[in-house]
Amino acid sequence: MTTVKPALDPAIRHAIALRTEALFRSSGAFREGHFQLKSGRHGDAYIEKFQVLQDPAATSELCGFFANHGRTTDGDRLVDLVAGPTTGGIILAFETARQLGVRSLFAEEVRGADGSPRREFRRGFRIDPGERVLLVDDILTTGGSLLAMLPAVEAMGGEIVECLVLVNRSGGLSTLTSPSSGSVYPLRSLWELDLPTYEPGAATCPGCAVGVPLYAPGSTGTGVNGADGSPA
Repeated sequence: MTTVKPALDPAIRHAIALRTEALFRSSGAFREGHFQLKSGRHGDAYIEKFQVLQDPAATSELCGFFANHGRTTDGDRLVDLVAGPTTGGIILAFETARQLGVRSLFAEEVRGADGSPRREFRRGFRIDPGERVLLVDDILTTGGSLLAMLPAVEAMGGEIVECLVLVNRSGGLSTLTSPSSGSVYPLRSLWELDLPTYEPGAATCPGCAVGVPLYAPGSTGTGVNGADGSPA
């Protein structure tokens, strides 16, 4: 069984969190306003991860923090490969693996015969039994993307050492439990955020109440809508 590297000193973790926040803010990745989230709820802040991931220097620095979790204090590697989910996880897994000198894999979302989604390593990717795997991802809200990766790694016999994310906005999630095996894995983040979300409507959402235009960000967002979510 792999020995997980102990948690960093609180002062170091605080410094990393401040630096991560600074990189997200300076890149424009941390936005404030009135947003329609993928869940359908509204929020007054949104993180557009690709604004920071488009910067190679910033991405390399953030992945350097990840890579430190993959080494002992003497510099020996604790992991044999780094894996992430599509799409942001591809970038993070690649750069973290490059700094560690190991392989980088990614898992894609596929649909089962019953239509249910799962993650799968395709394109000839393999994990040999007993290989130590570091899982990485960008923004964690519910943990769904990483949770779906756990069975994919376990099915190949990989040993998950740790799960790392850039930003944890789940409200305190610190472990992930595999939906297939029940195994519990440690979850750590560079920056923890407590961002409230609201049901749409003037009675529940502050932005709706004052008529702030609603923005639907992300790859499927079309831009600015009316305060109630309808096209402006």
